Amino acid sequence: MKALRQSAAGQGFCSCHVCSLVSRRERTSHPAYCPRCGASLHFRKPGSVSRCWALLIAAYILYIPANLLTIMETGSLFRYRKDTIISGVVELWRTGSWVIAVIVFIASVTIPLLKLISLTLLLVSVQRRSRWRPRQRTRLYRLVELVGRWSMLDIYVVTLLAALVHLGSLATVKAGPGALAFGAVVVLTMFASMQFDPRLIWDPLQKESTP
Repeated sequence: MKALRQSAAGQGFCSCHVCSLVSRRERTSHPAYCPRCGASLHFRKPGSVSRCWALLIAAYILYIPANLLTIMETGSLFRYRKDTIISGVVELWRTGSWVIAVIVFIASVTIPLLKLISLTLLLVSVQRRSRWRPRQRTRLYRLVELVGRWSMLDIYVVTLLAALVHLGSLATVKAGPGALAFGAVVVLTMFASMQFDPRLIWDPLQKESTP
């Protein structure tokens, strides 16, 4: 029964991070290599937590200008306006596009913030070697990976409008500096979730034994 509680790493198996081949490796200080592609084998991603923290802190810093700076500039013969993410949502709501406003707010404000908070929770729990709800934390990590790409909705909208609204001197649409910061936040959080090793969630449980 005790063997059933062990992880693959506890039984000497590790997965190649390049070709995903599962191989047996002895726990020694000597380097081991994948028999199929020759990549170095590790039971856990080296420096996973520190790299994830670095990317996450950078994303937190850029999240502020991403929401405060102009993300889109629109101009015509009659008016010129600059919109941040929030002001764009307010304008959509004011003009009656409630569904689009809600979608943009959730995808461009709520999801990136929740993703930052979720990754922070996962990192803190792993560093504290917490045994709290490992299955739910693993599902949270999978959810973060799944929804992360939808945070780019605002960038897609700006790009699409800039491509479609080319009426010469009559109207112009271009991305503002906030779009660059926002895109950087999304990319950094995507890389942070890629660097996080979810197997670390289960490591504190391996010392438990079943009677």
